[in-house]
Amino acid sequence: MNYILLLIGFALLVKGADYFVDGSSNIAKKLRIPSLIIGLTIVAFGTSAPEAAVSITASINGQNGMAIGNVIGSNIFNLLMVIGASGIIKPLLVEKSILSREFPFTLLISIILIILSSDILLFNSSINTINRIDGIILLILFIVFLYYLINSAMKNRKESLCDTETSADLDMSNIKSIEKSNTMIKSILISVIGIAAIIFGGNLVVDSASNIASSFGVSDQLIGLTVVSIGTSLPEFVTSIIAATKGESNLALGNVLGSNIFNILFVIGASALISPMTVDPKLIIDGAIMILSTILVYFYAYRKNDISKFESITLSLLYFGYMGYLIFIA
Repeated sequence: MNYILLLIGFALLVKGADYFVDGSSNIAKKLRIPSLIIGLTIVAFGTSAPEAAVSITASINGQNGMAIGNVIGSNIFNLLMVIGASGIIKPLLVEKSILSREFPFTLLISIILIILSSDILLFNSSINTINRIDGIILLILFIVFLYYLINSAMKNRKESLCDTETSADLDMSNIKSIEKSNTMIKSILISVIGIAAIIFGGNLVVDSASNIASSFGVSDQLIGLTVVSIGTSLPEFVTSIIAATKGESNLALGNVLGSNIFNILFVIGASALISPMTVDPKLIIDGAIMILSTILVYFYAYRKNDISKFESITLSLLYFGYMGYLIFIA
C-alpha cells in the first residue's frame, strides 16, 4: 500500500507543479516579464514546490534527515541530470548575465550551506546542526535574492511597455483589459489547484517513503537523496526538457539555478526555522558533490558560453556514477 501511496503522491506532485507552473507563467507573461526572470522565479519556485512540500512536511514531522537529503539530492539531480538531459536534446546557450550573477550566487550559497552544516561557525550550538539562527540567515539571503529579481523584473517590464505602447494599443485598452482580467482569473485558479495538489502529494510522499525506509532498515537521508529527491525533481526535469526542445535555453537554465537557490535558501531555511536539523556527517560528502557539480557546470558554461551535447552526456554519466556510489555505501 505504501508503494501505491508513494506513486499517487509523486503523480500529484508532478501534475500539481505542472498546473502551478502553467498558471503562474501565464500570469508572468501577461505582466511582460522576460523568460530568464520567469525561469528563475515563477517556473523555478513552482517546480521546486514539491521539494518545499516534502522537506517542510518532513521537518514538521521531525524527519530532518529526509528534508536536507531531499534538497541536496534534488540539487545534484538538477545540475547533472536535468541540465545533462536538456543539453543532449539541444546544446544550451548561456547568457553572460547568468555567468556573472546566478551561477556564482548558486555556488556561494552551496558553500554557505555546507559551512552552516558543520561546526566551523561559533554560533552553531552543536556539531553538524543547522539551527534556527542558520535558518534565519538563509531566509534573509533568500529575501535579498527576491529583491534583486523583483527589481530586474520591474526594470524589464518598464522597458517592454515603453517599447510596445502605441496609439492602437490605447484604442483597444478596454477590450484588452477585460480579456486580461478573464485570463488572470483562470490562471490564478489553475495555480491554486496546483498548490493544493502539491501540498497533499508532499504529505503522501513523506509518509509512504518514510514507512518504506523503515521496513528496509534504510535511513531517511538515503531515501531523501535518491527516491524522494528524484521524484520531487521530476517537474524541473520535464520543464527543462520541454524548454530545451523549444530552444528556450534561458528558461531551462533559469529553472535549474532558480530551483537550486530556492531549495537551499527557502526550503532549508524554513525547515531549520521550524525544527533544527541534525546533519549526518556523511551528508557533508554529498554536499561537497553538489558544490563540485555546480563548479563543473559553471566551467562548461563559462568556457564557450554554451553547454554542448558531449558535455551534457558527461554530466548525465556522472549522475549515474553518483547513484552507484549511493547504492554502494548503503
